[in-house]
Amino acid sequence: MPLDRPRKAAVPPEHSRTTSLSAALADQALADLRQDFTGHRIWRSVRWDGSLGDWVATLHDPTAGIDATVIRSNPNALRKALGQQAEQAKARRAETR
Repeated sequence: MPLDRPRKAAVPPEHSRTTSLSAALADQALADLRQDFTGHRIWRSVRWDGSLGDWVATLHDPTAGIDATVIRSNPNALRKALGQQAEQAKARRAETR
């Protein structure tokens, strides 16, 4: 039975240590984002091939941001976007007082 999509490529042995280090850094970045932005649920999307994709934040506390969903390609960009969201939410609250 032919596959509609290519199979996952095996990780060459010389890349396995780099991959595990990258995974550990990504896990730490995810944990840091979750700790720093508790008004959002932060997670990684999954690509069609099963690998981890974009960094996603879903708003659960309306005082923590404006947009319901924020998607960025890396943790630093997501952190920056969530910081901007927090500032916008703070400004909006100040306007309504």
